[in-house]
Amino acid sequence: MVKIKKFDSINVVPFIDIMLVLLVIVLTTASFVSQGIIPVELPDASSASEFDPKEELIITINKENEVFFGKEIIDINDISNKLSSYDKKASVFINCDKSVPFEKFVHILDIVKLYSFENVGIITNDNK
Repeated sequence: MVKIKKFDSINVVPFIDIMLVLLVIVLTTASFVSQGIIPVELPDASSASEFDPKEELIITINKENEVFFGKEIIDINDISNKLSSYDKKASVFINCDKSVPFEKFVHILDIVKLYSFENVGIITNDNK
């Protein structure tokens, strides 16, 4: 009579080894990914999260107080014209250098809110 051995547990050690190798690869390659073309020194926030810049509208103010809509430099008063052509459900992110006066940031936020955009966010550094 042939007795069949019961299989009660799974050896997860090889699975853990593979996952650790993948984690090392991801962490190593993530340090080489650049943030963008416009140099901005972002303020820190402990609740920062990831975003996909291809699907959002990004308004940037660099330390020279230049305003960008996406990658295009514009006058701060032209933001209204640019925003009026987009759907109100589009995500709008404000990317502001920490040395820029707060008044300029609030002015841009006010323009975005005036057009009733539903998804507004602020881009910050993750200080973890």
